[in-house]
Amino acid sequence: MSSRELTYIEAIKEAFDLTLELDSNVVLIGEGVPDPKAIFTSTIGLQEKYGKQRIFDMPLSENGMTGICIGAALSGLRPVLIHQRIDFSLLAVDQIINNAAKWHYMFNGQANVPVVVRMIVGRGWGQGPQHSQSLQALYAANPGLKVVMPSTAYDAKGMMIAAIEDNNPVIFIEHRWLHQTKSNVPVGHYRVNLNKANILREGSKITIASFSYMTIEALQAAEALEAVFKVDVEIVDMRMVAPLDVELVLDSVKKTGFLIALDTAHKTGSYSAELISQIVEKGFAFLKAAPVRIASPDFPAPTSPFMSKDYYPSAITIADAVLDLLSIDYQESDNYLSMKNALLKKLPDDVPNTDFNGPF
Repeated sequence: MSSRELTYIEAIKEAFDLTLELDSNVVLIGEGVPDPKAIFTSTIGLQEKYGKQRIFDMPLSENGMTGICIGAALSGLRPVLIHQRIDFSLLAVDQIINNAAKWHYMFNGQANVPVVVRMIVGRGWGQGPQHSQSLQALYAANPGLKVVMPSTAYDAKGMMIAAIEDNNPVIFIEHRWLHQTKSNVPVGHYRVNLNKANILREGSKITIASFSYMTIEALQAAEALEAVFKVDVEIVDMRMVAPLDVELVLDSVKKTGFLIALDTAHKTGSYSAELISQIVEKGFAFLKAAPVRIASPDFPAPTSPFMSKDYYPSAITIADAVLDLLSIDYQESDNYLSMKNALLKKLPDDVPNTDFNGPF
């Protein structure tokens, strides 16, 4: 299958286009789906191509519209319900957790709810406490929901297709700082397994297991650590929050003996904690030191870009944790200062890259 380089957001749009073309039961609904911004351009042109009966806006009634989408899924459609912020989905938690997640179980497998609820997380441009939350743990803690957080354009397309074609509810969470990242994406239809993590970078000295955007920071840290300190880091991109692919991480820890888990959520109650807990339960004997968690602090996200620098963990945070865990003496050494300078962001702390053009 031939491939070419696409941005993450282009890959999402292509997944929508393919599934809409292949299955007339697929519909897209959400606040802003047909407007000029088109959910970060991910739905642009789709209403013109597939019509207003399949691509449409929704009123500010998240709970009611989620119930309608669940009913539509039970009736044979495959709705994709889109929230531009995960925070907005809180108004529909009862429908998602008490209805969508439990229907298949409560009716003894006689009914399915093939609905995708797409939610966007992230930070920057003054999004603040009510628009920057990473609430994946809220949904992952409920049996009956698959929770997806792809980190690459390749996975974004393949996992969105797999999510739409899945016969049960999938929470699909994107970090908007990933939207302009690029990778090779195959032309045409393909699926990515919704149960498997992926080794993005092989290594032998230490294992980093990361969720969503933290994978990007981990890759930057790993490259710098290898170049300056000859530390070979293995990176496991978790891809899924529920189910957790603990076995792949355990296999990596058996090889390296060290584990750092990265999350975009608050540290307390995050799924980085759940991952570490299961690794300790199943592989305590393989650990050479206590695992480390890196996540956001346990207070609301700041609006100020000046506070973001101290709030969000970065590639430098990760590199420091690796050196500490491996007991490498680095403080104030010329090598360390050189690495730190290379990892320092050249853009404001609320802007991920030069292509980032705001929150909408």
